[in-house]
Amino acid sequence: MYNMEDKKPLIVGIGELLWDVFPDRKKAGGAPVNFVYHATRMGAEGCAISAVGKDVPGTEIIRELEKNRIRNCIEKVAYPTGNVLVELNEGSPSYTITEDVAWDYLPLTQQAIDWVKRADAICFGTLAQRSPVSRNTIKALLEHASATAILFFDVNLRQHYYSKELIEESLQKASVFKLNDDELTALRAMFGLEGSDEEACRRMMGNYNLDYMILTAGSVSSTVYSRMETSMIPTPEVEVADTVGAGDAFSGAFAYSILTGKSLQEAHRKAVDIAAFVCTRQGAWPSYDKSL
Repeated sequence: MYNMEDKKPLIVGIGELLWDVFPDRKKAGGAPVNFVYHATRMGAEGCAISAVGKDVPGTEIIRELEKNRIRNCIEKVAYPTGNVLVELNEGSPSYTITEDVAWDYLPLTQQAIDWVKRADAICFGTLAQRSPVSRNTIKALLEHASATAILFFDVNLRQHYYSKELIEESLQKASVFKLNDDELTALRAMFGLEGSDEEACRRMMGNYNLDYMILTAGSVSSTVYSRMETSMIPTPEVEVADTVGAGDAFSGAFAYSILTGKSLQEAHRKAVDIAAFVCTRQGAWPSYDKSL
């Protein structure tokens, strides 16, 4: 269905673009843009759709995109460029997310519509939909997606920036749904999901007509469900620098692999390997080893 073996797929991320601010450094990030970064490292054409402020951090982060060969549709708006304070506990991050920032005011532009129309995969989540402006823009952009595009919804629950209504509305647009084990626990209560993890996931797939559902369980395992198959892979043991962006790396690698004709198992294995590699590096945008 998604096989793009004969051409370079275009992968678009819509949503938050921000600085991850660690105690000793800052790194460019934002889940949809991380998704694009890793897909481009694997060979895709990538475009980030977001907004930054008319400030020095905004100029710097656009420069980071360009340095990493990520095409972009970044509007400059009258709000500060976003940042997230990241604290690490044995490599696992906790986040304090600044409110009322540029990516909360993502405008709908013809340029963004044109990128979405061409896209073979589009990544979006709940966080960038916390404000009415960006939520309405993302909804409008998704209406322009090709009928054959992968619409990759990484739920990415953060703080209080989500609701059942928002998740349900996003699921109705999605063809791929990714979440982690903690997020599944939250959705069990929210959606009344009972039974095993597989039963819960397959119920969601049926209710929302999903092609794939991805459940990650940190250092334990990850499982990918399609309509006909299930793939479970234990998480490799690696020396963890930090896990920031590892889930987004998994997502970008999986989408790229499916688009380029890989089987479910091959795409899952590549996603696991890329996510494990990212855990061994600092920040969400590490340089890729030649072996990858």
